Amino acid sequence: MNPLSSIISTLLFLFFLLPCSLLLADETLQGCFQDQLGSSSQEIVHTPNTDFYSSLFQLSIRNLRFASSSTSGPLLIVAPTNETHIQASIICCKKHGTQVRVRSGGHDFEGLSYTSADPFVLIDLSRLNSVSIDIEDGTPWAQAGATLGEVYYSIAEESSTLGFPAGYCHTVGVGGHLSGGGVGNMMRKYGLAADNILDAKMIDVNVRILDRIAMGEYPFWALRGGGGSSFGVIIFSWKIKLVPVPNTVTICNIAKNREEGATDLVYKWQNIASQIHENIYLAVTIQAANATDDQMTIRASFRALALWGANETLPVIHNHFPELGLEPKHCTEMGWIQSRLLYAGLPVGSPTKVLLDRSSPSGKGFLYNIQYLSGWQDSGEVKRKMRWVRKLYKYMTPYVSKFPRGQYINTKDLDLGKNDPVKPSYTEARVWGEKYFGANFRRLALVKDKIDPENFFRNEQIKHPTSSTGSVWYCC
Repeated sequence: MNPLSSIISTLLFLFFLLPCSLLLADETLQGCFQDQLGSSSQEIVHTPNTDFYSSLFQLSIRNLRFASSSTSGPLLIVAPTNETHIQASIICCKKHGTQVRVRSGGHDFEGLSYTSADPFVLIDLSRLNSVSIDIEDGTPWAQAGATLGEVYYSIAEESSTLGFPAGYCHTVGVGGHLSGGGVGNMMRKYGLAADNILDAKMIDVNVRILDRIAMGEYPFWALRGGGGSSFGVIIFSWKIKLVPVPNTVTICNIAKNREEGATDLVYKWQNIASQIHENIYLAVTIQAANATDDQMTIRASFRALALWGANETLPVIHNHFPELGLEPKHCTEMGWIQSRLLYAGLPVGSPTKVLLDRSSPSGKGFLYNIQYLSGWQDSGEVKRKMRWVRKLYKYMTPYVSKFPRGQYINTKDLDLGKNDPVKPSYTEARVWGEKYFGANFRRLALVKDKIDPENFFRNEQIKHPTSSTGSVWYCC
């Protein structure tokens, strides 16, 4: 063969090979996103080789147990700005058999919203954070990536006499908080955050955008407390009902050491906290404290939020709990939005704009929610500290088991049990599922069966579909 013929043959071979190579590239997970999103995929989809990947992954890791190099990152991070980006994520992950994790604020206690033992794509909703306020009818829409701080700030910009009964921490994401129920310090008067949801928009496993009417009342019931990631990705997201708050609320703080009778006070608190007027939320934090330079003690710190002024609050607390010794000097009057700052642990007098700073159907029928917390800075302390927490949890068992001991879905605990990764089953899931949801677990599993029968949206503690028929679903 002469040199010219050889060159032509090589060029022809490369010509035919090139389209095949491009075809193979398009069949990859990243190629699927490029097909679905076009040129915008470069701004929306981030690979481990891109500059923004690491900072975006670390942005909302609130539990530093999962911020170490041993935590496996996602194959891709999708940072959507509209619903089509989420739809593309579902299409591509289904096509390539890849798991999805959905992160709103990153406060998942077990890191399940952004970690996985299997290869996964992370959908980070932090750019979907708009809050649209309609003060006239008191019904804002909040996207799933908004934080509670952004919701509170947006409300306060429009009104000083409206609020929303949700949690303390301003960096918690709306998506996870509301779908898990949403415990807060106005719940005795107004219920959980989920009790004040009027509508929701979700994207299901078939990439349909569904509102309350389109999805039906059973799925809508399940989304408000059953954990939204079990059923679909929540998009522009929750329509919430604002509640009236007074111009002035009161916060009272008082702490007692064991030597000052803290043990007896905590015992009395257990008996009166649920009986006091619904305008008052009285909580206690129990922790180790320094008694002297070389001696430790136990301190019980009581904090009350009252939807009244101090003059109305003090007599009510004195009537139920005179042993506490609460005096006017322990109480401060302020506006409702300032109380959000204080409960978020922000300095007194902080401007409300700090609530915008991101850097830093469960729950019914329970009188008390106990959190067991231990903090540390040295990564070498993980095993020892976790053993201590587990030992404390076990020690408390006889004291909290008069009725079946439960667990709040927004404070997940994998010690309760996990799905079998190879062959998950409803029977197995009941072991931990009924800890979270009680008798509602079966009903939630039936909803899961209807909405996501192939269990596409899953993690170690997602409700697995039952083997029940559609007729059972409709009768529940």
